[in-house]
Amino acid sequence: MLESGAVIGKLEEEALKRKERLQHLKRKQKADSEESPATEKSIPKPIFRNYQSENISKTSIDDDRAIVESQVSHQLEMMKTQIVIEEIDIANLAPRKPDWDLKRDVTKKLERLERRTQKSIAELIRDRLRSGQQQDILQAVNCASLTASEIQRSAD
Repeated sequence: MLESGAVIGKLEEEALKRKERLQHLKRKQKADSEESPATEKSIPKPIFRNYQSENISKTSIDDDRAIVESQVSHQLEMMKTQIVIEEIDIANLAPRKPDWDLKRDVTKKLERLERRTQKSIAELIRDRLRSGQQQDILQAVNCASLTASEIQRSAD
């Protein structure tokens, strides 16, 4: 087995090698940074050109300008004339109530419940009729139908 002194000596040697490598890299990086301004001068700068300017003639520009001016003047004239709205739909102008969407979504469920309610009322009436309370129920049904018809007549 190796002695602890030998291990420490080996670790110190490796540390010295790392330091030398780091110093070498730093020197190399400084040398590269000093050389870089010279290389930047040798890179050519791009020249930007408008390639469309060769193909466009002066007459086409004047023609396009005239077309645009005529369209703009036409639109300005249209803006000067008053727009008359003959029919106004009040439903579109009035704001909706805040809970309109909830009512819309619940109506289908309420229709189902209404049908179930009517069926259960009919079953209760049948049960009472079978049990012998025919006279009382017939009178109640007749009163309810008379009242409904009177309400309908007064509404008309």
